[in-house]
Amino acid sequence: MKIALPLFALVLAVSTSLAGENDWFVPLGLPPVASPKRISGGESLPPLPLPATPLRRSERKREPAPPKLAGKVIWGESASYTYPNGLSAPVADWNLCPADLQQILRKAGGVLAQPYTLDTVSLAAFNPDPVAMPLLFFSGSRTLRLPDDQLAKLRDYVLRGGTLLCDSVAGSPYFTESVRAAMQKAFPDSPFRLLPPDHPVYQIVYPITQVGFPRNRNSKTPRLEALYIGSRAAVILSPFGLGTGWDDHEVPILQQAVFYDVKSANQIGVNLIAYVIGYAEAGREEGKPELFGAHDQRDPTDEFVFAQIRHDGAWNAHPGAAAALLRRVRSGTALRASLKRVPIDPGKDDLASTPFLFLSGLDDFRFSEEAASALRRFLTGSGTLVINNALGLKTFDLAVRRELKRILPESPFETLPADHPIYRAAFTVDTPGFSPESAAASQSPVPVLEGITLRGDLRVIYSPYDLEAGWLGCPYPAAKTYESAVAMPMGVNLILYAMTH
Repeated sequence: MKIALPLFALVLAVSTSLAGENDWFVPLGLPPVASPKRISGGESLPPLPLPATPLRRSERKREPAPPKLAGKVIWGESASYTYPNGLSAPVADWNLCPADLQQILRKAGGVLAQPYTLDTVSLAAFNPDPVAMPLLFFSGSRTLRLPDDQLAKLRDYVLRGGTLLCDSVAGSPYFTESVRAAMQKAFPDSPFRLLPPDHPVYQIVYPITQVGFPRNRNSKTPRLEALYIGSRAAVILSPFGLGTGWDDHEVPILQQAVFYDVKSANQIGVNLIAYVIGYAEAGREEGKPELFGAHDQRDPTDEFVFAQIRHDGAWNAHPGAAAALLRRVRSGTALRASLKRVPIDPGKDDLASTPFLFLSGLDDFRFSEEAASALRRFLTGSGTLVINNALGLKTFDLAVRRELKRILPESPFETLPADHPIYRAAFTVDTPGFSPESAAASQSPVPVLEGITLRGDLRVIYSPYDLEAGWLGCPYPAAKTYESAVAMPMGVNLILYAMTH
């Protein structure tokens, strides 16, 4: 609920024990300009006479309204602020920089050649349909407090494909920590993670490698935190201010503020808008429940089971992708396959009856000693481990190589040659099918696969570029992936090869 707080009450609040937080409750847009004095002229011309008969004019067609991309969420309290020059301006927790979202949508629309509009949103009456409004924007500097019913509504919105963008507009620790706490409550199994430098958010329009901070931060590294739903950064938090840069100025009042310079803020902002648009379809696809037939709901007996390793990183990168691949296995091969994906913890679950394991991820992860030992026994027995680098990110690649070095210290990865039987196990794959980002990183004539061979048998198969994304068949802009036309038959080949060798 929006609470009107008179100025005297605000001043009183600042003098209480919460003074530290309330010091951040100031307007962060440009200060108002005094109205010019107007002097009346001596004479004026009379209005022109109207014609007796209205003039005919052709009726112009009304241009279609631009799509409504974003909603700026109303939250917190409001008050009045008096500047040293005596002018006053309203101040509200949710709208400290009133033109921020409007400005970045205008700039992004110019870059993307598509105008976008926004609306203000009350969560109490909000319809959580991400198709109607793909982005919700929270801005502020004090503690964000949301009741449980609104958190539940936001969770539903995000799981269905919506994106939350949260800007600590002056770099306030109060807003930043409260967003982290609220999202931990709404998504207890999905912690915030630092977006790596090669994440699509930093590449999708502008290649962002270095940024500037006008004061209070001696760093050139951008920092965005995200909560993943599937492969999508579904809740994005900027702990340092973006909004004033979108409005083309610095934070005017708070000397303790930490914020990006105007150029950096605008480049990050345009990338964020493009990312929300570009990953909207993937968000909706990965948000769909994994549906199985009655046969697949039973415990499988002699069927192939897609067992996926659960680890402490973002392991569930592409929900629904495995089922899409397994439907192709069923329709295109003689292999009996269950559509039900089974999560496996190698440190706790018995791997004796599991000949195939799949490992995927988006960031760093570490196996426990128990899990590493279990995987070593699995691989030195007769098991096959297939690894997929979701979105082709460097952080996951480094973690894979480190963890496999722990498990099999004497067995390095080697690139599989173009004539390897895996490229013909079920379908002939003789083209790379790279996304533009993958093509820029590799000149291989076939998909890039690496492997670890034990006693003459290929036991670890690793794709450093994302095959799994292609199984779903939706776009993943600025990611190192494979096109679906290659990813799907290659995925079938991986399963057939693993089950026959």
